[in-house]
Amino acid sequence: MQKRISNIPFHGTKEQEEQLLAIIEKHKSDKGAVMPILQEAQEVYGYLPIEVQQIVADKLGISLEEVFGVATFYSQFSLTPKGKYNISVCLGTACYVKGAGALVEELTSQLGIQPEECTADGRFSLTACRCIGACGLAPVLTVNDDVYGRLTPDDIPGILAKYQD
Repeated sequence: MQKRISNIPFHGTKEQEEQLLAIIEKHKSDKGAVMPILQEAQEVYGYLPIEVQQIVADKLGISLEEVFGVATFYSQFSLTPKGKYNISVCLGTACYVKGAGALVEELTSQLGIQPEECTADGRFSLTACRCIGACGLAPVLTVNDDVYGRLTPDDIPGILAKYQD
């Protein structure tokens, strides 16, 4: 699945930038510094916006393309922010065969976003993942730490309603 760049404007704080600069300083002379810097930067920001990638590139004296290449190659990195409620649909074999694709379609319709995007209000984000180990409950989705199984698209509105604070 291709990674998307965020549709939400970046709002980093001065404190986050100071943390990022300290992370870069700590690792800049290490061989292969980009990986640990991006890992720690994602812990600070929750994702890797292009603005953060540019700072990393500038401070390491490498191209933005090189940093972006690492950020998009490894699945552990996200280029989009996660919503208050991150919905993750399992697309492992058991879930897929039992209709997980239809769940994704219903979620994209209900939320108005595609996988790897976040709603404009920051409430929901949608991701697709591989097997989460709940094959007996297929198809499965999680909302943060809550697990929902044996789902149909008709279940989606009721699940979303639980997270309308």
